[in-house]
Amino acid sequence: MKIDVVNAENKKVGSVDLNDDVFGGRVKADLIHESVVRANAAERRGTHMTKNRALVSGSGKKPWRQKGTGRARVGEIRNPLWRKGGTVFGPTPRSYEYSIPKKVEKGALRAALMQKLQEGSLIVIDALTAKEVKTKAVVGVLKSIGVTGKAVLVDATLDEKFAMSVRNVDGVSLVQSNRVTARDVANTKQVVLTKAAVEKLEAVLA
Repeated sequence: MKIDVVNAENKKVGSVDLNDDVFGGRVKADLIHESVVRANAAERRGTHMTKNRALVSGSGKKPWRQKGTGRARVGEIRNPLWRKGGTVFGPTPRSYEYSIPKKVEKGALRAALMQKLQEGSLIVIDALTAKEVKTKAVVGVLKSIGVTGKAVLVDATLDEKFAMSVRNVDGVSLVQSNRVTARDVANTKQVVLTKAAVEKLEAVLA
C-alpha cells in the first residue's frame, strides 16, 4: 500500500510503500486494550493505605478480665470489632505495574497504527524540523498539514528546536519512534509519522 508524503506546506513530495505486515490486515482491538491497561496500571501511584490494629493509636492493655464480668471477652481497644479500631485486610502501598509479552506490545502498536490508517487519521511527513524555537511556527505547520485536536508526532530522531517548540502546543506530543506505544497512538485523534519513523517502525514491527 502506498501513502503520500507531504512537506510542511502540505505539498506532496513523494510517496512511501507501507509494509502490509505492519500497516495491513485486521485490527486486533484486544491487543490494544491489553497494552493500554498495562500502561495505565504502571502509572498508578499505589500510595493508598489504611491502619491495621498495630498502627491504630490506643492502649494495648486488656480493658477487663477475661471471665466473670458477663461481658464479651476483648483483648484491646484497638481490635477491628470496635469503633476506631484497626482495619482488616485494608489496602497497603503497592505497585500496580506488570509486564506483558513483547510480542503483545508489538502487536498492539501494529493494530493501533492500522486503525489510524484505516480511519484516514495517519499522515506521513518528510521531516519534523524547525529553524528556531518558536511555537507559532510549529502551530502553523500543524495547521497546514491538517492536524487539529489531540495528535502524536513520531520521528526517528527528535529535532531539539522542534521538540522545544511543540512543548506548549496543547494536546500535541512528540515521541521518538523507539518509545512510541499503542496507548500513544490510540489516545489521539491523528498520528503524524516522518518518513524515517515509518522505516524504523517497519524494521521493528515487521
